Parts: sequence; C-alpha cells; structure tokens
Amino acid sequence: MLSRGESYDAICARFRWELPARLNMAVQVCDDWAARAPDRAAILDLSEGREEISYGRLRRMADGLARGLQARGVTRGDRVGVLRSQDAWCAAAHIAIWKLGAISIPLFKLFRHDALESRVGDAGAVWVVTDAEGAGMLEGMQARALLPEPLTLDEAPFDPAPTGPEDPAVLIYTSGTTGSPKGALHGHRMLMGHLPGVEMSHDFLGQDGDCLWTPADWAWIGGLFDVLMPGLALGVPVVAARLPKFTPGDCARIVREGAVRNVFFPPTALRMLKAADQEVAGLRSVASGGEPLGAEMLDWGRVAFGLTINEFYGQTECNMVASSCNALFAPRPGCIGKPVPGFEIGVLDEAGTVTEGEGDIAVRRGAASMMLEYWNKPGETAEKFRGDWMLTGDRGQWDQGYLRFVGREDDVITSAGYRIGPAEIEDCLLTHEAVATVGVVGKPDPLRTEVVKAYVVLKDGFEAGEDLAGALRDYVKARLAQYSYPREIEFLEALPMTVTGKVIRKELKARAAAEAAQ
Repeated sequence: MLSRGESYDAICARFRWELPARLNMAVQVCDDWAARAPDRAAILDLSEGREEISYGRLRRMADGLARGLQARGVTRGDRVGVLRSQDAWCAAAHIAIWKLGAISIPLFKLFRHDALESRVGDAGAVWVVTDAEGAGMLEGMQARALLPEPLTLDEAPFDPAPTGPEDPAVLIYTSGTTGSPKGALHGHRMLMGHLPGVEMSHDFLGQDGDCLWTPADWAWIGGLFDVLMPGLALGVPVVAARLPKFTPGDCARIVREGAVRNVFFPPTALRMLKAADQEVAGLRSVASGGEPLGAEMLDWGRVAFGLTINEFYGQTECNMVASSCNALFAPRPGCIGKPVPGFEIGVLDEAGTVTEGEGDIAVRRGAASMMLEYWNKPGETAEKFRGDWMLTGDRGQWDQGYLRFVGREDDVITSAGYRIGPAEIEDCLLTHEAVATVGVVGKPDPLRTEVVKAYVVLKDGFEAGEDLAGALRDYVKARLAQYSYPREIEFLEALPMTVTGKVIRKELKARAAAEAAQ
C-alpha cells in the first residue's frame, strides 16, 4: 500500500515493484484474508435485499467451483469465460479459475450472440461460468455453460496452482479500429499493477470504514480491476448491486443502504447525476476514468459530493497509469493527473523520442499492469510497442508535471464510458441484405461523449427511410452489444473513399461533428 503522510514526489522516489516469484491473484483477493479474518466482510450484495458474504464463505464458494471445473477437465492454461452480473459468484468464478492456473475471460451480459461467440471462439473457451440467463445466451455455441449455484460449498481448502507474476491469468477483449476485437492477455501481476493507482484515485483507499461500489459492470476492466479485485485485496468491502438501468435515485439509495464511502463513477454516470441535480452524501472519495472531465464537472462534484473527483487514465492493455489525488496535490482542470508511482509515462514525437510538446502517450515496459501480449496476435503485439515504450494510441502533452489528454489517435468511439470499435459494427451491418457499404464513427454528444453513427450506402432495390434505419439498429443490437448499436443512421449515395477503397473516417467524423455543432 502507498504510505500516507508523504508527498507525491517522496512516494514516487521510493516506490519499487516488489513482485514475489510465486504469485496467484486468488490468494491475494481471497485466501490470505480467509486465513486470517474469515468472518471479515468481502462483498455486500444489495441486488435482492441485503446479503453479506465473508472472505471465508467466498473461499468456500471458489474452492467448490474450482473442484467443479477441475472435474470437467479444466486445467492450467485453459480459458474459462465468466458471464455473470455483479454478484459473489462472479468474484468466486475468477478466483476459482485462477486457483487452477487457468485464464478467466470477463464477458458482458450486454453482448449478443455474434459478439459473445467471437470472443469465446477466439479464446478457445470450452466452459463459461454463468447463470440461467447466460446459459440461454450460449445456446448453439461450442462453449458449455456451468451454473455454480448447485455446487456444494467446499470446506476443504483448494491449494492454488504455483503460478508466478508472468503466468497468464486474465484475457480481456478490447475493441480496436480494424479487424476483430483483440484479447489483452494479462499475468498474475495485473492486480499488483492496479493497486497503486486505485489507492491514489481514492485518496489512499483502505482507511477504516471504506466501502467500494461502482455502477460499472464487473465484466469491464474498470469494474473488475479498478473496484472489485483491489477492494478484496485491500480488505475493503465491495458492494454488488445489479441495476437493470442506472438512475440517479438508485445510485443515492445504494450509497445510503450500503454505507458506501468510495465510488468509481464512469463519466456518463456523473453527467446523469449532474443533469438530475442529484447530490450524494456520505462519500469519502469519487474516482472517474474513461474520458476527461472538465472544470465544470469538477466544480459540480465539489457541491454534489462535498469532495474533489479524482480522474485516472489507462486502457485495457495497461491500466491505472496516471491519476489525480486530491490528498496529494490539487487537480489541474483539463489534465488527467500525474503518473502513478511505478509507471513511467512518456510523450513521444514521430521519431519515437520523448518530447515536451504534443505527441503519442506511451508507457515504459516494466509496469506491472501491462499486458503480456495480444492473444494469438504476435504482429499486433509488436505494433503496440516502440522500443521500450507501449503506445496507448492517444495523444497528449505535459502541463507543469500533469498529463493533459489531447485526443485519440485512432477511431475508437467513446460512448457512455464504453470504448467501441467501429470495424465490428461495420462488419455486422455489411452482413445485412440491404447494406452495400458503411462507415461508422462517433458523433459528439453532450451526455454520452459520443454516440455511434452509421453512414450507410444501400444496395439497389432497397429504400432508405426510418423503417429500414430501425431495422438496421435492431439488427446490430441483436448481434453485438446493446451499447454499441448505431443510435443514428444516415443514408448516403456514396462514402468518401481512398484510392484503395478504404472508407475515409476522418471525413465522416468531420461531417458528424458539423452536424452536432448545428
């Protein structure tokens, strides 16, 4: 843990990654606490009433599930999906998989058939830990559903596999601008790499009375490794609350009923709270990441929460690399914050040289939260690095020691906190009988940052209109994720193309920006 009472510079100067030769995240988040404080609260589930799950019970759940998976042939290195919402079994599933030395794959309940099948198929997962709803979603796929609830809670401890920091543990899929979603493979050091940034973004998380919650799904890296697993590792109770839809009123209720003191709010949740003029009392810290916040939002947060929101920055491939921390230094509006201890961030020019001006944001190799590789994509793994630096794909610059985010270098759409790759949506629309060509971009939106907009050229014999636009929206919604369907569809006679036949998204993005400005 970071030491309170020291300055930011002092903490950074003495920080070193101390990774033991033997490291298993299941031990960090569960077994260690279950051994010394089995009755300590681990998860407080408010989804249906109020249920408290202790570390001892969480270990028994995970051990029973580990034996169930082992009996079904799961062994070290196998990939196993986890398709559940916020609940104790979701946590127990990841823990059980890590105990076997296998690799867990977080999966969204918002995924539809094609999106789910592509990820499960690419990973080669044979089993997916899920519930009755998820089992229905897996019908027709090669992966088989395992519902853990009937399993007996196992009293006999299950010895975790002797894994090390570099052994694979988690495979998280992230959408890019071209091709299919890529799987970022992480080792057991991933949690250690997240802890400094999580502690920093919550003004030294782990104080007496701290209790964590986020409306973000635990299938997202922001929910799983910015909240759930760090909270369990630090002994901070984590609230589980399955909300069918986020509302400001439910948010205030959960904070009140769960005695929540620490929250990770995606920017869209903050905007919804602000629009509803919803104040939330009793919080000690609020962290936000995924998109930059402006001075107006920070000012509003001081009134609504009685504290300063701490922004943080990272991505699936290397998360929690920069953060604000009001307990250490004042925020600078328009800036993300400062490098988290243990992370060296560089802004690189076109030659790959560190510059003081605007350039590519990059993270030096050696950071514990950095991925091992892209799953089965050695070429794309190599492209992600430039010498000793991992390129984030974002542009930035320094501002008196603070990192200022300038913009995304690629075409990834940021909508309601989700990073959405346009290529996957384009590929889906192109399978519709009416679509000849399509270009998908993000259109600026005051609430969601961007909304997905599709510019569609139809095949002969099909008539443009709202009926067809609605059908295309439903087509994508039924096959990919509910958050990634195009909220706007515009029919064009032709798309701007390069001489090699590639859609010029830059022109489409400029067109969408002009529409938004009007």
